[in-house]
Amino acid sequence: MNEQRPITIIVVIILIGIVLLTKLFMIQVADDSFLKRAERNAVQRLVDHPYRGLVYDRTGKIMVYNNPIFDLMVIPKEFNVKDTTRFCEIFNIEKEELIEKYTAARKYSSVKPSILIPQVSTTEFAKIQDYLIDYPGLFVTTRAVRSYPQASAANTLGYIGEISGRQLERDTTNYYRQGDFVGLSGLEGFYEKELRGVKGVKYKMVNVRGIDKGSFKDGDYDTASVAGRNLTSTIDLELQQYGEKLMAGKVGSVVAIEPKTGEILAMISAPTYDPNLLAGSKFGSNFGVLNKDETKPLFNRPIMAMYPPGSIFKIVQSLIGLQMGVLTPNTTYACNRSLVACHNHPSPVNLFGAIRNSCNPYYHQAYRAMINREVSSNTFKDTEIGLDLWRDKVLQFGLGGSLGIDMSGESKGSIPSSSYYDRIYGSGRWKYSTIYSLSIGQGEMMVTPLQMANLAAIFANKGYYYTPHLIKAIDGDNTKINKDYRTRREVGVDAHHFDLIQDAMAEAIYGTAARAAMPDITLAGKTGTAQNPQGEDHSVFIAFAPKEDPKIAIAVYVENAGWGGRAAASTASLMIEKYIKREVARLDLEDYVLIGKFM
Repeated sequence: MNEQRPITIIVVIILIGIVLLTKLFMIQVADDSFLKRAERNAVQRLVDHPYRGLVYDRTGKIMVYNNPIFDLMVIPKEFNVKDTTRFCEIFNIEKEELIEKYTAARKYSSVKPSILIPQVSTTEFAKIQDYLIDYPGLFVTTRAVRSYPQASAANTLGYIGEISGRQLERDTTNYYRQGDFVGLSGLEGFYEKELRGVKGVKYKMVNVRGIDKGSFKDGDYDTASVAGRNLTSTIDLELQQYGEKLMAGKVGSVVAIEPKTGEILAMISAPTYDPNLLAGSKFGSNFGVLNKDETKPLFNRPIMAMYPPGSIFKIVQSLIGLQMGVLTPNTTYACNRSLVACHNHPSPVNLFGAIRNSCNPYYHQAYRAMINREVSSNTFKDTEIGLDLWRDKVLQFGLGGSLGIDMSGESKGSIPSSSYYDRIYGSGRWKYSTIYSLSIGQGEMMVTPLQMANLAAIFANKGYYYTPHLIKAIDGDNTKINKDYRTRREVGVDAHHFDLIQDAMAEAIYGTAARAAMPDITLAGKTGTAQNPQGEDHSVFIAFAPKEDPKIAIAVYVENAGWGGRAAASTASLMIEKYIKREVARLDLEDYVLIGKFM
């Protein structure tokens, strides 16, 4: 028995050895999971954020470019701070913010990196880089913030910001991660997919103190980022800046369009702001200030604000009446002020005279002839039928719905239908006397400045338009833009009807908009004074020039500035002169607009 015991012990030892050797073989050769785990502990996966695409104006001037910044990243499991107060002093962060950011990072992942301090400038990075070695789990990644060298077109260009949790949930592409930046408004938001580029990945070796020890596997697993695509805007930067100068200190909009293409030459929202305020680490605080500003500089008035079109709508009424056969050039009505108020001018007037003198009673009577066609003997039903038929024709002018500009947030405006009045008054309980204010562009009708500029383009083109848009090429290729922007859209009015309209609009300049007249450029335009129950009326003007071969169509709204022939007409005329001649000679008119004493 005793003789067998050493043999048994030896056998047990041999078996244990075999088990250990087998396990060691599995760890080192057959199963590499432990090796991979060890490598993960020593290898950092860094996202290489691409540079966003640049934005140029139509002449090649840079409007948006990138400035390099650093994000201070943290891996919660490795992060250790012994003296919180000193850490906060070095990295210029409040203790409460540090705790909040660290907690959020740990909640996201204890082993994956999260942003601890975003958008550290090169100057700030120079102050902290020598301290990074003292804090395991901290490292920096490079990315870029937007910079706007001209500080212009803020609402058009838009801004980028950190992606929200809700946006992450809606991201079906799985492209974004917490802390990523995304276009939030304007062109930055609408063309996010084109501008953002493609992320790359780099793997680097680090020791236990987080010190960079070089590329992992000589960079064999790295992928390079691909920069975003560059956009060429339709904006004429020089004209844009001049328009912002003219609108300084005012509230309103200017939209200028190239009629033959639908390309937007200038889009001014006043008041505006310096777009650099919403770039960089001060985004949050600056956004808060701008958002609380009572003048609403973040409100993109050209596409969001809605106003009654006022007398400008009389041109649309004229064209619809001509196409319907209700009006002819010789149709004459008296200026009967018992129907609706009007200013002094010769009476009676034909259609040309009605446009030239902006006669309200003329359009009151003409509109009634369009609405009440005696389709029904019941005047209430006849008005209902006539209104809906008329509305269908108005919608073809791009009113009462979104035009489809390449920017989010576009308002539709409003062209009321019979169902609208049924909801208010009840079916069969309203008639022409209820809706006559629509005859002169007032009442329940609302339009945006963009829609008004598009109307000017329609009048210039004699009956068609292209969807107004802000980008004319992507990476220099104009075939990459949405094909809808190259589709000609007819408004359903024969071209020959526009001859009288254009002649009358050119003559109207010397009637209601004498300040807008230019000696060597034939301007065709129409004034409007949009009623404002909250204060002074809004000054409105649309125009195109030169009349013989239109190069620019424009709409100007100046809130609370009264008669359209003053503020709006003067501003539009100067913008046209600037675009066509590239300089302004009428300095007295420029001073009149800049001073802004219109009332």
